Amino acid sequence: MTSELAIERAAASQMPAPQDASQWTVLCVDDEPNILSAIRRALRGSGYRVLSADSGQQALELLAAQTVHLIVSDMRMPMMDGAQLLEQVREQWPAITRILMTGQSDVGSTMAAINRGEIFRYISKPWNEDDLLLATREGLERQALLNEKARLEQAVARHNDELTRLNASLEQQVSERTAQLSGANAKLSKNYLGSIKAFSNLIELRGGSTAGHSRRVAELARRIAVQMKLPAAEAQAVFVAGLLHDIGHVGLADTLLACSVPRMTPEEKAQYEQHCALGEQALMALEDMQPVATIVRSHHERHDGMGFPDGLNADAIPIGARILAVADTYDDLQSGRLARAELAAVDASMLIRRGRGTQFDPSVVDAFVELQRTREAPPSFVEVSLEQLRPGMVLARDLRSGEGMVLLAAEHVLSADLIQRLTAYADRHGLSLVIAVQIASVAAQA
Repeated sequence: MTSELAIERAAASQMPAPQDASQWTVLCVDDEPNILSAIRRALRGSGYRVLSADSGQQALELLAAQTVHLIVSDMRMPMMDGAQLLEQVREQWPAITRILMTGQSDVGSTMAAINRGEIFRYISKPWNEDDLLLATREGLERQALLNEKARLEQAVARHNDELTRLNASLEQQVSERTAQLSGANAKLSKNYLGSIKAFSNLIELRGGSTAGHSRRVAELARRIAVQMKLPAAEAQAVFVAGLLHDIGHVGLADTLLACSVPRMTPEEKAQYEQHCALGEQALMALEDMQPVATIVRSHHERHDGMGFPDGLNADAIPIGARILAVADTYDDLQSGRLARAELAAVDASMLIRRGRGTQFDPSVVDAFVELQRTREAPPSFVEVSLEQLRPGMVLARDLRSGEGMVLLAAEHVLSADLIQRLTAYADRHGLSLVIAVQIASVAAQA
């Protein structure tokens, strides 16, 4: 015996049985009763539960009836030898660890058993008890590791399934929440614009030629911004600035607002020119409105630098203010605000073109002229009476009072309560309202 083998056997003899060794069941198979008893005695001494069978057939019957973790079989047995037995065990109970005991003359059969039965270890006869215990212990420890590996793999698979379900649930929740937030943002956006339009109405309550001016300027400015392919956020800022560009008028006297610019005295004109800065100041406290405030301040600047309040020129003027300058001037020319008499649209358009490169940014004037050639198609709508209104219908354009005040903004979704309020308003003032609503929303309510 080599020194290494002696050390290994000594370690095996001193090695304690696996934890809870009684939970492990070992089946011993041999047709010789005395050998079977010796093997059984050695294994029981280590704390294992030991079963025995004197033939391959009896071993298979025991395996079918009881849980076995490791089998030790002799090679030479009548009817069914150890190689044949372990091959069947591998096919029917592959998790059972298989050990073969064989004599020196059975080398060929042993190799066949190793190949067909995929045995864990073979022990030569005459066998050594320490070798048997060491092989048994190692086989059971290996099986314990395989069992733990399988358990962990199942646990990981379960956790992965749970994570997959959780991720799917989270994705659905995120999708639902995103849809809710999108709806809420859309509603806030509509309410925001509705509030801005209502506020611009308050500015225009000063009366005279100002009624409807801010709405017309805002819409034209938005169309020019879209024609110039400005980003949506910038086009929106231009539209809002159009609604609020004259907010500084609140600080001016009624007599000054009633006078057209050409008829103003130098002192009056100096006061009038303050409304741009006053408008910016009115919006200063609103952080989200600062891009709009910048446009409001600069909408009377000129491309050649001869405007007010800062004398900016060319690209130093914010693009939104350059757009608003064209839209505001075009509407003011038609209302008589900038001339001694009201001008027709065609004449106002001609003066805008004459100001290209001097008063106005050439690229903005070009976009304005192109819009004059290709009018934007109005949204599809149908006009209905109050009695024909239904909840869910959507306004196609602003609903305004006789004084030009916006009662409801375009794209407002009607509710039953709102329809009742409109009806009460019409009855109170003796009005017969005709309301433009989007055709698609009418079809949806049909």
